[in-house]
Amino acid sequence: MQRFSFARTATDGKARAGLISTPRGDIRTPAFMPVGTAATVKAMMPGSVRETGADILLGNTYHLMLRPTAERIDRLGGLHKFMNWERPILTDSGGFQVMSLAALRKLTENGVTFKSHIDGSKHEITPERSMEIQRLLGSDIVMCFDECPALPAEKATIAQSMQLSMRWAARSRDAFGDRPGHALFGIQQGGLEPDLRAESAAALTDIGFDGYAVGGLAVGEGQEAMFGCLDFAPVQLPQDKPRYLMGVGKPDDIVGAVARGIDMMDCVLPSRSGRTGQVFTRRGVVNIKNARHADDPRPLDEACRCPACRNYSRAYLHHVFRSQEIISSMLLTWHNLTYYQDLMEEMRTAIAEGVFGAWQDNFHSARADGDIAPI
Repeated sequence: MQRFSFARTATDGKARAGLISTPRGDIRTPAFMPVGTAATVKAMMPGSVRETGADILLGNTYHLMLRPTAERIDRLGGLHKFMNWERPILTDSGGFQVMSLAALRKLTENGVTFKSHIDGSKHEITPERSMEIQRLLGSDIVMCFDECPALPAEKATIAQSMQLSMRWAARSRDAFGDRPGHALFGIQQGGLEPDLRAESAAALTDIGFDGYAVGGLAVGEGQEAMFGCLDFAPVQLPQDKPRYLMGVGKPDDIVGAVARGIDMMDCVLPSRSGRTGQVFTRRGVVNIKNARHADDPRPLDEACRCPACRNYSRAYLHHVFRSQEIISSMLLTWHNLTYYQDLMEEMRTAIAEGVFGAWQDNFHSARADGDIAPI
């Protein structure tokens, strides 16, 4: 069986373009992974997600273990068959979701016990159980189990949490074993502290993973602090492995992350925003619910190839959103995901051509101009 591999094909400054090869298909990097939390990208059919240009989806260990359960998905043939997506799937470890439960969880050296947000039932996730769940799901890229503290936090608290995550990373590596065709990623922690990030990176490198994530960001620290961390965190990780920034983000977050050496990202933002009428375009953000769009015959984005832009006016999209029609979520989500994938393709091309800096300047200039008034 073909093994997981990563090859850089071009660099421009810290920005990298490359190719991740898996038995289920190649992943072009920089890559944005749409989020299919509960085995579906909300308001989208799997084929439609693929048409946007997505090479890989993200599934959520925490949600799937609770409903419908990993064991049921395994009995039904695995997550790919269950959700009708035959290309690669990355599953997160469940650590971030458990962190967000706060009062409903109890943290120990062994793992985390928590109450389900669905029915209050009690569960435990350990590094070993997280690996088991992700094996049952059949995910192609598995994330090690970690503990993710919210920021801001005291340095001592961040250090204690990071060191626990490193012990869990070693246990995750042992429990994962040798699974040809599947990959295990370690997760760097350490808050915004360079020395703690370096300690975490050294521990993960010593354990040895197929890829490395920069974890513990996009948890309330703000873009300036996040970029400050990304100025040093990615380069602390092995250069010949993919780097994944978890839970990011807005288009300018993504561009800034790629400029700092990140290869993979995920976020619920494009699909969630589509359902709430917020649309990302090359000229900036459009709020389709605003009255100014009621008589506007233009497409959302004249340069966009998605069905919402090819076939419908802003006036129609405004109407169906205000009327709470289901097609609004479908079309606006399709547009947002297409915009994100086009953004990734533009960056891959710019890096390959050695013009990423100029492309980045044009990206920011176009958005600074803003959305023009209705014609």
